[in-house]
Amino acid sequence: MGAGDAEFEAGRTTHDVANALRAAVISGELKPGEVYSAPTLGARFGVSATPVREAMLDLVREGLVVSLRNKGFRVTEMSDDDLDDLAALRQLIEPPTVRDITPVIPADDFPRLRALAEDIVVAAKAGNLIDYIEADRVFQTSMWVCSGPSLQGLTAAIWPRAWLGLFGDEPHMLQAGETYLRIVGPTYGFFGLGLALY
Repeated sequence: MGAGDAEFEAGRTTHDVANALRAAVISGELKPGEVYSAPTLGARFGVSATPVREAMLDLVREGLVVSLRNKGFRVTEMSDDDLDDLAALRQLIEPPTVRDITPVIPADDFPRLRALAEDIVVAAKAGNLIDYIEADRVFQTSMWVCSGPSLQGLTAAIWPRAWLGLFGDEPHMLQAGETYLRIVGPTYGFFGLGLALY
């Protein structure tokens, strides 16, 4: 059983299926460049095609797969250099961001944020990739919400599909929006930096 082959009993949600599929993509269990149909993945994970289709649309919004009309979903290809670049980018952005936004987080939010961070540690120690990915996503999103518009603009420029996915999953919209945010998004960050320096 691979990282994504979680046992799905009746009643599991699209969210559960998305977590398992996300882990399968990230672990390489679902091969980059390969096309997978919803019915095939449903049989593989023990669920119907409908929750798989809905879950894969979540992954489309995250840029992990691409939807192909009447064919299925192709896993996005990323080289080791791409992954190294993403890790370096997170290392560049996250520590100073957390340092800067910590003073403005309401005191009542700290217990919840500490618990979310602990969920990441627990999942990592247990070697549970599905729980780790979900815990990391929830924590990062919670911290990002606390940041100002400057960082949000830069984040939207760096990960445009994650931002655009909040509004829809139509491929042409995602492509046009991604191009727009890569051009305009950094402006918000530089504008905020300019105000801070001024």
